[in-house]
Amino acid sequence: MKKLLNTLYVTVPGRYLSLDGENVVISQEGCEIGRVPLHNLDRIMTFSHAGVSPALMGKCASDGRELVFMSRNGRFLARVEGEVRGNVLLRRQQYRIADHAGQSLEIARNMIIGKLYNSRWVLERTVRDHALRIDVQKFKRKSAFLQELILKSEKVQTMDELRGLEGEGASVYFSVFDDMILQQKDDFYFHGRNKRPPLDPVNAMLSFAYSMAAGLCTSALEAVGLDPYVGFMHTDRPGRRSLALDLIEEFRAPLCDRFVLMLINKRMVTSKDFEKREDGAVILTDEGRRTFIAAWQKRKDEELRHPFLEEKVEWGMLPYAQALLLARLLRGDLDCYPPFMWK
Repeated sequence: MKKLLNTLYVTVPGRYLSLDGENVVISQEGCEIGRVPLHNLDRIMTFSHAGVSPALMGKCASDGRELVFMSRNGRFLARVEGEVRGNVLLRRQQYRIADHAGQSLEIARNMIIGKLYNSRWVLERTVRDHALRIDVQKFKRKSAFLQELILKSEKVQTMDELRGLEGEGASVYFSVFDDMILQQKDDFYFHGRNKRPPLDPVNAMLSFAYSMAAGLCTSALEAVGLDPYVGFMHTDRPGRRSLALDLIEEFRAPLCDRFVLMLINKRMVTSKDFEKREDGAVILTDEGRRTFIAAWQKRKDEELRHPFLEEKVEWGMLPYAQALLLARLLRGDLDCYPPFMWK
């Protein structure tokens, strides 16, 4: 299994990145303020508008090290990519399956079953851990409904049916998301998903977490030789990482949503970590973003036992593990795609 290396996050505006030998040099207004050895890094993610030197871009591209540019509020902007090293035979098989409705449905079905299963277990965990603070019967009803959707998903015949069940499941799951916010209720609430732009602190953090996880999925797919832009459920669209969006579905609830709830319920973030813009958008402040990223990195390093591979992996390596299983399916080494099912 591939090792999880560090990610360098540059969150302060005005920080410029350059290359000196085998080191990343971080500068502010022409003065060096730090340097990091490249061999310790798997990726560099910058939220700064100051930029990156061409030499560092070239080095990252030639080494296969990911260099990602993000907006201040966590929206993906661009990534530096070197020579594509994907297995051409594997990618051709991926494209053939993507063009075949039945085969695409088989893979997408299992991914959505994984999403529904994981969403259900987030609710079940909440019942187990906080039974005295929530309406247990309400959560049990929602959990049972998600179980019914899992059984229905196993029998769908078209992608539209599957998308309908996935949307229904998301609606049921998010209908009790506000109930899982147990602290700071005056400042943190969830009245529905909004994202372009996020209009409250909870949605701002959810969007940020999903963006970070989508980056992990993109890198994982490329690492195993797959094309992250050609998906099975998400259709082709210029610039959209459709397969990464397929893959992330399994991780939204157990990785991203539980992480956001943890930040709120453990009071790791407060209302002071957000700012509201004139257009109504709510974004993390610079300090809030640093807090979020530090906790995210710690979360990525935590280990769990993979239910299919039966070995310990870091949360940050789960997208790679699932991408590896998907590649094995496309090569004919597996009979079906085994989704990540957390419990």
